[in-house]
Amino acid sequence: MKNFTDIISLELGLKIHQVAGTIQLLSEGATVPFIARYRKEMTGSLDEVQIMAIKTRLHQLTELEKRKDAVIESIREQEKLTPELEEKIRNAQTMPEVEDLYLPYRPKRKTRSSVAIEKGLEPLAKKIYQQLPFDLEAAAEHFIDEKKGVSSIEEAIAGARDIIAEWVNENAIIRAGLRRMFINDGIITSKIIKGKEQEGNKFENYFDWNEPVKKSPSHRILAIFRGENEGFLKVIIEPDTEEALDFIDRKIITGNNAIADEVIDAYEDAYKRLLKPSIETEVRKHYKEQADREAIEVFAENARQLLMAAPLGQKNILAIDPGFRTGCKVVALDKQGNLLHNETIYPHPPESKVKEALNKIDHLVEAYKIEAIAIGNGTAGRETEAFIGRMRFNQDVIAVMVNESGASIYSASDVAREEFPDYDVTVRGAVSIGRRLMDPLAELVKIDPKSIGVGQYQHDVDQNLLKEKLDDTVMSAVNNVGVELNTASKQLLTYVSGIGPVMAKNIVEHRKNNGPFKSRKEILKVTRFGDKAFEQAAGFLRIKNAENPLDSSAVHPESYHIVEKMAKDQDASVYELMQNKSLRERINLKAYINDKVGLPTLKDIMSELEKPGRDPREKFEVFEFDQSVNSMDDLVAGMELPGIVTNITRFGAFVDIGVHQDGLVHVSQMADKFVRDPNEIVKLNQKVNVRVLEVDKNRKRINLSMKSM
Repeated sequence: MKNFTDIISLELGLKIHQVAGTIQLLSEGATVPFIARYRKEMTGSLDEVQIMAIKTRLHQLTELEKRKDAVIESIREQEKLTPELEEKIRNAQTMPEVEDLYLPYRPKRKTRSSVAIEKGLEPLAKKIYQQLPFDLEAAAEHFIDEKKGVSSIEEAIAGARDIIAEWVNENAIIRAGLRRMFINDGIITSKIIKGKEQEGNKFENYFDWNEPVKKSPSHRILAIFRGENEGFLKVIIEPDTEEALDFIDRKIITGNNAIADEVIDAYEDAYKRLLKPSIETEVRKHYKEQADREAIEVFAENARQLLMAAPLGQKNILAIDPGFRTGCKVVALDKQGNLLHNETIYPHPPESKVKEALNKIDHLVEAYKIEAIAIGNGTAGRETEAFIGRMRFNQDVIAVMVNESGASIYSASDVAREEFPDYDVTVRGAVSIGRRLMDPLAELVKIDPKSIGVGQYQHDVDQNLLKEKLDDTVMSAVNNVGVELNTASKQLLTYVSGIGPVMAKNIVEHRKNNGPFKSRKEILKVTRFGDKAFEQAAGFLRIKNAENPLDSSAVHPESYHIVEKMAKDQDASVYELMQNKSLRERINLKAYINDKVGLPTLKDIMSELEKPGRDPREKFEVFEFDQSVNSMDDLVAGMELPGIVTNITRFGAFVDIGVHQDGLVHVSQMADKFVRDPNEIVKLNQKVNVRVLEVDKNRKRINLSMKSM
C-alpha cells in the first residue's frame, strides 16, 4: 500500500510521527478506542476524533489509488496509455479528476459522435476544430457517401459538430473549470410541479425557491431533494449559462471566422446536451454527500449524547408503559434489571379504575422495595405522571419521565424475543423503559441507533455511511464507559473494542455454562478469544470484586506489572496503593518510563488508581414538567416553562415541555448572541427554561425561545 503519511499529516495539521503511528496501529487491526486510550505514546496522545479522521482519510486515499490503478490498466489494455497520461492520472488529487482523464477512453455505448466517426467524418471534424479558414462546403462534399449514411453537405457538417461536441465534453480542463463554477457559483432552484400544490404542501417553502447552492444549509438541501424524490418539486443546480459558455469559449476558440462559428455551435450543443447534465449530476452528488455528512454528524453527536446520558444506577424500578384504552403496563425490576412482576392497570378513561390502580401501585412499591418509578413519555405519559404524582409512599420514591423512542422497536425485535420469550411486546416495552432509566447505554445498544429518535433526515442520507458512523459512535460510548463483564448483555459486549457479535455470543455462553468470570485473564478461555482480542478488549472490561483490584479499573493488564512495581516500591499492596492517596503522591512517575511506556500512560494509570472504573457520565438529576401544562391547549404565548432537549439539528433544538409535541427553539432564538451551531448552547437531555412564542395547533407546531426577555 502506498504511504500516505505525508499527505494526511499536511491535510490534518498533525505531526508525521503521529500519523505514521496511527496508520501502523490501524493496519495491525487496532480499534480507534484502543488506540486513543492505550497507545498514546505511538500517536502523540491523539484523541478519537483525530484518529478517526486519519482512518477516514486513509480509506479515501486508498480507494483513490485503487481507482487510478484500474483506470491505468484499462487504458493500457486499449494500447492508448502514454507516459504523460499515466503521470497525469497518478498525480490526480481527486476522484472526479481521475474520471475526467479516463472519460475519453471509457468504453461507450453508441453516441451521436461514435455514429459520425463510423461514417468517416472525424477528419472533417479535426479540420474544423483547427479553426483555420477554408471552404467548408467544398471540404464537406468529399465526405458525402450514401453507403455510409452521409447524403448531404449539411449531414457531414452536423456529424463533424457532433464529434467536436464530444471532444469538448471529454476535455478534462473544461470539465474541471465548469465543475468549479457549478460548485462555487451554482444556483439551486426549486419549483412546484404543476398540479401538486395541495398534495405537496409540506414543501411549500420551496415552491419557488432559489439561492446560491454553496450557501444552502445541509437541512435545506436534504429537504429540497426529498421534495424532488417524492415527485413534488423540480430542482435545478446551474451557474449562469452565459458565464459557463464564455468559459468554454476562452478555452477552445482561437479563430474569428465562419469555421470558428461551427466550433461555437458545437460547444454550445456540448454544454446543453452533455456537459451541463453530466456536471449537474456530479454537483448534486457533491452537495448531497456534503449534506449527508453534516446530517450524519448531527445524528451521531445526538446519539452519543443520548447514549452517554446520566444513569440512575442499580435501583429497584417500577416501570410503566402508559396507555388509555389498553391500560398502563407495569413491571417491577430488581437492581440488575431482571423482570420480577408484570400487570396492567387502568387509571385513565375509558376504564378509569383509579382506586384499583392506586392500590396496585402502592402494593408493588411496598412488595418490591421500589426506589424509582420510570414512566414512558408517549401516549398518556403526562396523565400517568400526574396520577403517580398524587400518591404518597412509605419510602422515598422518585418518579421520572423516560424518553421511550425506539422502545416499541426493541419490544418487537429478535433481541427482545430472545430475552423475554414468554412475554408479549407490551411487557418488553415496559421493561425497556425501566432499564433505560437505570442505564441508558446498556439498553439503547439493543436497538438500531436510527430508531432512537434523534437527528435530521436520517432516512434520506447515505444509509451505509450512517450505519458506519453510528456504529463507531456506539463503540466509542461503550468503551468510554466500560462494560461489566459478568452482567453485560450480548449486544453491549458486541461493541467492546476487539470483540464483535460472534465473540460476544461466545462470552455470554461461556458465562452461562461456567459461571461468572473471576479475572480478566479467564476470558482467554472463551472459544475463539485469542491474544489479539484480549489486547484490544481487556482494558474496557470490568470485573467487580475481582481478586485483583485492577480488574475493576481501566488499567490495561499489560500495565499491571507497572502498578505492582509501584506498590512494591512503596512497600504496599496494589489494593493499599489504590486506597491510600499519600502513597500515590510519593510516586515519581519518571522512574517508570521506558521505551514502551511514557508519561501519558503513567498519568492515565495514576488517574485510574485514584478512581478505579469511574463512570464518565454525569450524575443523574430528577426533572419535572410544569404540572399545570399537559397539552397544546394549555399553552399561551409568553408562557415560561421548564423543558428537556430531545433533539438537536443544524437549525435548532427540539424541546419537550410535556404536551406530547416537542417545540422548536430555532437557532436564532437560542441565545442573545449569534449562534452558528446549536451544540454550542445545548446538549441532549439538558434541562432548559423556554418561553412560548407561537402555537399552531393545526400544524402541531410550537415555537419556543431561550432568549432573555
